[in-house]
Amino acid sequence: MKDDKASVLLEVCGSLLNGDLEQAGQILDSEYPFERIERKRRSYSRKQATDIFARDGFIDRYSGKRLIFPASLQLISMLLPNKFPSHPNWKMSETHIAYWELSPTIDHIVPIARGGSDEPSNWACTSMLRNSIKSNWTLEELGWTLMEGGHVEEWDGLMGWFFEYTRKYQELLEDPYLKKWWVAAREYDA
Repeated sequence: MKDDKASVLLEVCGSLLNGDLEQAGQILDSEYPFERIERKRRSYSRKQATDIFARDGFIDRYSGKRLIFPASLQLISMLLPNKFPSHPNWKMSETHIAYWELSPTIDHIVPIARGGSDEPSNWACTSMLRNSIKSNWTLEELGWTLMEGGHVEEWDGLMGWFFEYTRKYQELLEDPYLKKWWVAAREYDA
């Protein structure tokens, strides 16, 4: 297979220009084949996400930057709505940019759309921003590397702060969003 994919398509176009569809197809088959991938579903629970965030030490595995537990971000927004606003659908004009830069999510290292598995060994903690950029590209295609995760004992993504604050103000757990994350992460409460 050739590395210069544009040259492959140049050859294909030359064959097409000469009216040789069969030759054009053969070039594609041998030099730049289409690889059909069986469509798979993606699914993980809030608990599984929390476990991956903790496993990776709330470190963005593509940039090495620290990330913040989603419930901690939301709690900051609830306490300081004018300074740290959020929108239920993350409307960019109404949500602090930290939600994209610092909110952890799970990325499939080898994208599902490219044949990757939907299991913890193929999951990495990353920011919403990097997950959006990565999309269905491989690390090699982007020139990215998978960095070592951190240690939740060293950086817990402000999860400890979340538990400390909600112990002090338990009525906050009446909020369904905060409660769901509290349930998912309660085993990490010191």
